[in-house]
Amino acid sequence: MVNFRQAVLATLASVWSVGVFSQQATQPPLPVIVVAAESQQIANPIEALGTLYANETAVISTNITATISRIRFDDGQRVKQGDVLVELTNSEQLAQMQETEVSLVDAQRQLSRARQLVESRVLSRQELDDRTRAVDIARAQQQAVQARLADRLIRAPFDSVVGLRQVSVGTLVAPGMPVATLHDDSVMKLDFSIPETLMAQIAPGQQLVATSRAYGDELFKGEVASLDNEVDPITRSIRVRALIDNADGRLKPGMLMTVDLRSDPRQAVMIPEEALLPLGRNQFVMVAESAGEGFTVRRQQVQTGLRQPGLVEITRGLGVGDKVVTHGNFRLQPGQAISIKAELDAGESPRAVISATP
Repeated sequence: MVNFRQAVLATLASVWSVGVFSQQATQPPLPVIVVAAESQQIANPIEALGTLYANETAVISTNITATISRIRFDDGQRVKQGDVLVELTNSEQLAQMQETEVSLVDAQRQLSRARQLVESRVLSRQELDDRTRAVDIARAQQQAVQARLADRLIRAPFDSVVGLRQVSVGTLVAPGMPVATLHDDSVMKLDFSIPETLMAQIAPGQQLVATSRAYGDELFKGEVASLDNEVDPITRSIRVRALIDNADGRLKPGMLMTVDLRSDPRQAVMIPEEALLPLGRNQFVMVAESAGEGFTVRRQQVQTGLRQPGLVEITRGLGVGDKVVTHGNFRLQPGQAISIKAELDAGESPRAVISATP
């Protein structure tokens, strides 16, 4: 009984396969559109949001308590390292400086006379040493007054642009009280975070572009400078710092930037997305092959990689130049005869090609 059932099923399968083969053989070739797989230069895109910081930032203040006597900068002014920004009252220190200058001159004169008297053996060597020590003390006192005078001048620590001033003439300032904020904006630091899974794809020296809503689609080119030395255990991300040249000074600290970074550049086999035939978790394409004077199709399993608008990377299963069916592939069976209506280039519109075909 079992052998009889198996024989019947085998007979039915044979009849069905012969019928399908006969049907395919009698059907006219199905018109399709094909595209040849191309080799293109691609890279993995990494996008993030970042914040701009100045290359150097300093909130200037004084280390003494005094009254401002003069302000020598304007809002937004560019200054050089060492430029005086604020002067504090220094009348007492100027008087002390004059006093020390007189004392030093007198001590030097007495030292000169002492040397002459020592040579004529009128004065002892010990008194000469005392006069020398008096000159050294007068000079040290003068240097101390000069240091106190220097504390009365607030200078720019580096080449920078000054922000809005926060004091006026006559203001009594104390240590730690902010006077103005300085930014060295010749180069901007762009800090952004990426998932730790992408950390291996980032390295110092990689190029990137950034955009800001303040300047529309204008691109600002930069370079990755460094990665942080730890991963945030809460967000599982790592901080990346890039440098952007800002010679024209248009970028400001605190601006939000959209970062576009490309990693792992490579040559890849690319085909249109519409050529893919998904089946479960697998992807297939119908490949056109020569068969005598015509063409047939072969179903080929492929592995996909990066996807771009309208295109997909094929990492395994196809080679450059293989022709895949993009229009009509859902109606095809393996081994079915086809007629190539048109062969497109990647990204080319099929309507334009078909309308131009006689």
